[in-house]
Amino acid sequence: MNKTAIFTILLLVCSNIFMTFAWYGHLKLQQTGISKGWPLAVVILVSWGIALLEYSFQVPANKMGFNGNGGPFSLFQLKIIQEVITLTVFTIVAMFLFSGEKLHWNHICSFICLVGAVCFAFWPAK
Repeated sequence: MNKTAIFTILLLVCSNIFMTFAWYGHLKLQQTGISKGWPLAVVILVSWGIALLEYSFQVPANKMGFNGNGGPFSLFQLKIIQEVITLTVFTIVAMFLFSGEKLHWNHICSFICLVGAVCFAFWPAK
């Protein structure tokens, strides 16, 4: 794997950390009582602010990783890699921040299927 591929994947990981907090962080803030009385509009604006950071990593990752720009990945490969990273980051965050959430056998089987999707995405098409 070349440097561009590794850097693309690292940027996607950073992007997905921010995305997970933008999408689900407000639920943890609500659980802890920090945002319990916040109006929905405020929750949305805070999430958008975090999502801006997510886009600051996601857009460069896709731009440099896309083979149309000289990167190593096709558009479909980028998307499938991103989905696996999203689920991996989400699982780690959910297990550590949301104590009531448990990883079950069916979740693991689903993840294995997604890793299989990555393998198929990189299989040479003929």
